[in-house]
Amino acid sequence: MVTAHVEVERKYDVPTSTTVESVTVPGGLVLTQPGAEVGLVAVYHDTANLDLARHGVTLRRRTGGADAGWHLKLPAGPDERTEAHHRLGDDDEPVPDPLLAPIRALVRDRPLVPVARLSTRRVEHPLRGPDGQVVAQLCDDRVTAERLLAGEPEVQWREWEVELTDGDRSVLDAVEAALLAAGATPATARSKLQRALGREGPTAAAVGSAAAAGATAGEVLTAYVAAQVERLVTNDRGVRADAPDSVHQMRVAARRLRSALATHRRLLVDRARTERLRAELKWFGQALGRARDAQVLQAHLDGVLGAEPPDLVIGPVAERIDAELTAEFRAGQAEAQAALDSERYFRLLDALDDLADAPEYTEDAGRAASELEPRLLARDAKRLRHAVQAVDRAEDPASRDAALHEARKKAKRLRYAAECAEPALGPRAAKLARRAEALQEALGEFQDSVVARSRLRELGVQAHLSGENAFTYGRLHALEQQRADRSERVFRSAWRKLPHRRVRRWLGRARPRS
Repeated sequence: MVTAHVEVERKYDVPTSTTVESVTVPGGLVLTQPGAEVGLVAVYHDTANLDLARHGVTLRRRTGGADAGWHLKLPAGPDERTEAHHRLGDDDEPVPDPLLAPIRALVRDRPLVPVARLSTRRVEHPLRGPDGQVVAQLCDDRVTAERLLAGEPEVQWREWEVELTDGDRSVLDAVEAALLAAGATPATARSKLQRALGREGPTAAAVGSAAAAGATAGEVLTAYVAAQVERLVTNDRGVRADAPDSVHQMRVAARRLRSALATHRRLLVDRARTERLRAELKWFGQALGRARDAQVLQAHLDGVLGAEPPDLVIGPVAERIDAELTAEFRAGQAEAQAALDSERYFRLLDALDDLADAPEYTEDAGRAASELEPRLLARDAKRLRHAVQAVDRAEDPASRDAALHEARKKAKRLRYAAECAEPALGPRAAKLARRAEALQEALGEFQDSVVARSRLRELGVQAHLSGENAFTYGRLHALEQQRADRSERVFRSAWRKLPHRRVRRWLGRARPRS
């Protein structure tokens, strides 16, 4: 069984000669003296390439102390980490499966091995508030670390660790002032493992970096790719835990990556490799999409049906809709889970890491983003303009629906390209992204109505063949047609507001953010 909580703590480096007795805590807090001593031994597990450590994640098997067991710690914000705990088993037990799911996108199919063994002599000093309750714990740790992969000599250090138990951050701030006054300094490493391995924290690629004004086109693309890869990996945990909206957010990250590669293909040396990567991102998005699309459609149809007068709902309409789409949702879930556990997905993540960490760029990538990005955005705007013109040329409803769907995809590409360029181009790129998003959303609503009408026709036919009255399905179909008509009017309004001509000149008046 796994239990989890949010750990809020701060670490400090401290000279061996400094004593806890020299710490004078502020009024209202009492530092328990003497402290209770405990011995801890922790074996940290990671891949041979230290993929977990690169992302600020630690996985350890610890004996000794009140919380002996397996601990998985994931970054959650300043001073915060989400800690999952699993009970101990036999001495030679493998990493428990429940702790693997949240880190599968990081370790993939690579084996986890012991990378470091840390022995800690800890003295625990509870900090009590005015009411006598323990609000935090000051731990005085003397650590001996052995690096198991490198075969290097042991390293030793001393540190203080303050962890909240029942207090708020004001306790951390108050105690920090006292610790610094006693001779401590903020720790240079976020965890004991990172210090043992000689690392200061996650790499820039792991956490995503922002491109600043004056950046090159290659720097803008690299920062955007790194941020979306991190978003993909983070939402992998949510999808595996069935967290709300995580599938949608993961698909969005995949779409943004695919779109960025299309817009910036001239910056990448190997065009064929780029197209293969885009194809794999498309596959992955589709593998995630079936369950999400069924769930969204079911919620929409349930809402529309629930708003209908009862006398116009004839037969087991809700039951048929729910049965059909629930079955599709479950099948989609199985498909998504298979994709997440597949070697194909792991290799896709490897390729994205390579793209973020060591991209192979053309000379164009060295050009100023403020010069090149408006050109690239103008091309995407031109593609969108041609797609909208194709809508007007469509000769039948089916062709018109297909043309509007194509225009939606082009609007989405323009939106994502403008978001990517925003750090270099500033407010004008942000405005272009918002207007393209409004267009995309209107066309998305239209496409949703197309899908809903098709499904309602199928359900109506099934109901009729089963001897049921299909009246309500026809009525819902008509309501969806009204929805499509409204969406198209919104699309036309949004199109008039979009600077789809002379985009390059319009963006040229932008002032990059400093």
